[in-house]
Amino acid sequence: MAQTAFHKIFSQLKKILPGWIINPLRNLGTAFFGPILFARRSGYNRSALMRKAVQKDGQPLPWYTYPAIDFLKFRNYDDKRVLEFGGGQSTLWWANKAKTVVTLEGDQDWFTTIEGKMPSNVDLRYVSMETKDINVAQVRDVLESLPYSSYDVIVIDGLYRVYMINIALQYLTEDGIIVCDNAESYDFNQGFIDSGLNRVDFFGNCPGVILPHSTSIYFSPSSFVFDTKYPIPDIAQES
Repeated sequence: MAQTAFHKIFSQLKKILPGWIINPLRNLGTAFFGPILFARRSGYNRSALMRKAVQKDGQPLPWYTYPAIDFLKFRNYDDKRVLEFGGGQSTLWWANKAKTVVTLEGDQDWFTTIEGKMPSNVDLRYVSMETKDINVAQVRDVLESLPYSSYDVIVIDGLYRVYMINIALQYLTEDGIIVCDNAESYDFNQGFIDSGLNRVDFFGNCPGVILPHSTSIYFSPSSFVFDTKYPIPDIAQES
């Protein structure tokens, strides 16, 4: 089990100070240092200052909740294809993990900003957001033009999100997952109600965001990310 300097100091103080002194000090220290250590470990403060999702070393993070990020990052995606509806920092994060990333972005200015920053395994496409029908039609046209019939990870984090559900279900591999960010703000539950997929909600804060949100993952019983072969990581060791 990982120990911080805080733990080590109090471990020594516990040997020389009575409980009525050390216990209030420990409680006060935990209340003060706990949030500080979390913000440092996760990159939360740096994300807030830079106004983009990053790790403590400045490397990209998705703008998902931290519990969802911590769950997803320990899985293996070396031979996996990722499809994103909405791109940015998450695209760079997935590109560093997966074999191929296809990202469809609906904001022309944002598309222009990130277009030149994508690595070679990312296929970034612009699709119009003029209307829902135009957006859905262009998404389908792009996907039908590509050589991939399915994707292992599909992320709904942009475009006309609820209308991406049926498309995601059409292109999802049998053991794949669909990641829905800001799930509490959209009617994802109704959209997936007859899909036959299970759902798990990861509640918590996102990088640099004050209010908590939910990142929800839809999956089948055979989903590769829920394979019990993966050990339970000690995330404190990642700090």
